[in-house]
Amino acid sequence: MDLKTQILPASAAAVAEAARRLAAGGLVAFPTETVYGLGADAAQASAVAKVYEAKERPSFNPLIAHVVDLAAARPIARFDATALKLAEAFWPGPLTLVLPKTSQCPVAELATAGLDTVAIRVPAHPVAKALLRAFGGAVVAPSANLSGHVSPTLAAHVAGDLAGRVDLILDGGAVKVGVESTILGCFEEPMLLRPGGLPREEIERVLGCPLRRLPEDAAGKDDRPLAPGMLASHYAPRTPVRLNATDVAPDEALLAFGPATVNGGHAAKAAMNLSEGGDLTEAAANLFGYLRALDAKLARAIAVMPVPQHGLGEAINDRLRRAAIGR
Repeated sequence: MDLKTQILPASAAAVAEAARRLAAGGLVAFPTETVYGLGADAAQASAVAKVYEAKERPSFNPLIAHVVDLAAARPIARFDATALKLAEAFWPGPLTLVLPKTSQCPVAELATAGLDTVAIRVPAHPVAKALLRAFGGAVVAPSANLSGHVSPTLAAHVAGDLAGRVDLILDGGAVKVGVESTILGCFEEPMLLRPGGLPREEIERVLGCPLRRLPEDAAGKDDRPLAPGMLASHYAPRTPVRLNATDVAPDEALLAFGPATVNGGHAAKAAMNLSEGGDLTEAAANLFGYLRALDAKLARAIAVMPVPQHGLGEAINDRLRRAAIGR
């Protein structure tokens, strides 16, 4: 691919141009509240194929369809009472629902990886909402990075991975959440398929019951994921990642969390702290940007201090575990 990639500040005129590019089968990167997405017309199989090509993404890994509101989601997916309750509680926002496709689902088969279900979300970011409204249809939008690489939280991250591979990048500044959406499978019982920007505890409060968990032996299977972001190796920097570090070597970089220190931290090749105050929301927003920055230091490894497992820590640790698997 050898496109001339435009980068435009996210003005009304730029959004209108982005909608025209999508309608013509082009690729447009745009901000959501979670990470930047790489958008294509969900109904055009040829446009969806360009997403896989640009990202170098396995075609068996399904994509999330983004729509402007619940009304726009209804022709695509079938909502039972539980799914409707979740959508009304958390949309727009960082929640993706995996639902049965309708008989006339317009999303291309390639985007659903041949499954009978579709992953669907209503984003909250004003630029994403404006683009979806101007386009008037569903837009598939995985994270706007090379497949398996660290997800982008700035337009510059997108350009670093995908310049020359996409038509247009809408620059809406830094994203707010910083980790991808939480994915729930609305099966016989709601199942947490991927932790993300909406903490599990908040979902369970609305449902009034615990979420089912994906069996451990299914969570990282690479043969046919149930939902986006479930490949075992995902979100990985090029530098090896070492988790739960209590010390750091001089040739390693340190990804710290909280006010605690580790042995050798002062002599690390580079160091960044996700949140010196131990704030998980701040840590989530910083995660991918800091991983990218430390990856550029060409250290032998990135040593990562422990991060608590509660709240957004569940999503942060999920991304770190996948990053540590490597590529």
